Amino acid sequence: LVEMEAGQFTLPTTFFFDFETRKTLIGEPANAALLDGAEGRFMRALKRVLGTSLMHEKRQILNERVTFVDIISRFLKQIKTRAETQAGRPIDAVLSGRPVVFHGTGDPREDQAEADLRACYLAAGFKHIDFMPEPVAAAISSGALDHPDQIGLIADIGGGTSDFSLFRSRPEGIEILANHGVRIGGTDFDRSISVDLVMPLLGKGTLLRKVIGPGTTPAPAAIFGDLATWEKIPFLYTPQNQRMADEMVRLAEEPGKLARLSTVLRDELGHELAFAVEHGKIAANNHDSSPLIELDQIERNLTVPVAPEALDQILETHSKKLTEGVSETLRLAGVKAVQVDRIVYVGGSSLMSTVAGTLKAVFPEAQHTFSEVFTAVTDGLSIAANR
Repeated sequence: LVEMEAGQFTLPTTFFFDFETRKTLIGEPANAALLDGAEGRFMRALKRVLGTSLMHEKRQILNERVTFVDIISRFLKQIKTRAETQAGRPIDAVLSGRPVVFHGTGDPREDQAEADLRACYLAAGFKHIDFMPEPVAAAISSGALDHPDQIGLIADIGGGTSDFSLFRSRPEGIEILANHGVRIGGTDFDRSISVDLVMPLLGKGTLLRKVIGPGTTPAPAAIFGDLATWEKIPFLYTPQNQRMADEMVRLAEEPGKLARLSTVLRDELGHELAFAVEHGKIAANNHDSSPLIELDQIERNLTVPVAPEALDQILETHSKKLTEGVSETLRLAGVKAVQVDRIVYVGGSSLMSTVAGTLKAVFPEAQHTFSEVFTAVTDGLSIAANR
């Protein structure tokens, strides 16, 4: 694998457009700039934009008007450059992983999403582009060939999608029996936790006095949902939203809570809030003694307890969708759950206990193994590309 940084073989798909230096930072430097309070715009979870009209809309960032094709291609260009530096020669061909589905089975945006991803690779300087479903690559890297005639399931739980592949190991190679995916991933987990636990502290569900006449009305829910959604956060910091938040503070039955929302918008703290939710989720999943979502950046000593059992309840809807995705994969393959010998987990979000708990309920007799969850797909792609 190519070293993205010294001793590091993975690279966060994050961007920071620094308003002071006019530079575009990618990966850990982007995360650090955001958390250090640099002035700029942060972006993450851009895979979700593929196939949508947002991909080709131009927006002003730093000194230029760019599309998401331009932004993603710069990320791919950096990977290409680092690979070429280590290989000592130009590289113009790529075998790219892709989710089984970007948006949903039968969704008309599917073909467009792959076309958009291809356009990003072309813009980055690649000439020959092929795609392989990420779970297929993970099956190759899992050592499935060492277990002939076994039936296995690759559960690839990423940031934005969950992909399932049933496969049978053959002496001559891996036979893929069925692929299926659902648009559920780590960012959805984070969003649900944020909406249920954090947004009520910012005024979600509180009442506003009517401007004219007696009575109250609920605070508009849309802005809280957007603030809990990684890819929408950069577009919330508008004068219109700030005026709306200030007006809600004026009309609020609980003005202190809406004042926090106003602070988040004014000081552009949406991503700091999102990182706090992610860290709290990880702490709860690691069974820390008193896991908390710490919101000191919004208000001193503001915290939210996040117990593992509360997480299971919050994520129950997502758990059901994962179960439905697995069940559909079994149906497509004509395989019963009891016939599956091994479950291989890949993708960072597969480490969530709610994921393993959901799949163990479906496959109680199978062996459950965690591969190199962060690099399994890349390992498999490099083996496949070499062949």
